[in-house]
Amino acid sequence: MNHQPPGSSSGTLLGGRVAYSQMLDGYRTGLEPILLAAAVPARDGDDVLEAGTGAGAGLLALTARVPGVRGVGLEIDPELARLASANFAANGHEGLQALAEDVTHWPSASSFDHAFANPPWHAAAGTPSVNAQRRRAKVASAGLLAIWAQALARSLRPRGTLSLILPASQMGEAMHALREADCPQICLFPLWKCAGEPARLVILQATRLGRGPCRMLPGMVLHAADGRLSEAAETILRGAGALALQPSGGRS
Repeated sequence: MNHQPPGSSSGTLLGGRVAYSQMLDGYRTGLEPILLAAAVPARDGDDVLEAGTGAGAGLLALTARVPGVRGVGLEIDPELARLASANFAANGHEGLQALAEDVTHWPSASSFDHAFANPPWHAAAGTPSVNAQRRRAKVASAGLLAIWAQALARSLRPRGTLSLILPASQMGEAMHALREADCPQICLFPLWKCAGEPARLVILQATRLGRGPCRMLPGMVLHAADGRLSEAAETILRGAGALALQPSGGRS
């Protein structure tokens, strides 16, 4: 059965492990959802929520590593939500569902073990993209990060984890938003494009109602000097490996 909707292109993720279709126009999936999914400390049978799921790359990457996870992806764009559902079906994941919902208005309940998101963060200044999907995926109004953090934190059981991937320039705002959302126990995992360069991206992982100091982890270099993926990045992006941000690879 062909699950690919019109206007989409077919491909794969994780070195061919996952069948994946995405829209020909609009937001195209990058490395961020795969890296972020690798950091979610989910175990078999856990319930996971993703906000801004797009075409479902994050949840697909997570279930490639932990097949027994049950996941809900929230996507404000109905067309993308339908595409995510098609991708879940194409990979045989009955435990995943995509809902055409805005996380900021979703009536969340404290029923999830983990939540994660690659939220919009670009300022609304400058010339906006003519593509509505790209604008929604990238542009954030003032205070949107705090609203997302509050909504995702409300969805978590006590001691559940909330994981975000953001540019390094957003760390101050992000850490404040997480603390205000009752997720004060935060660890930071920087991602360097190449060794010796400033980190452009950081994964933040916070524990709802957790106790303990903020931790800065060693992080990961994504590319070798010749431009190829580093061995560590290959393990994540093509081998469906995990990034263990919690002390023993599980919940703190």
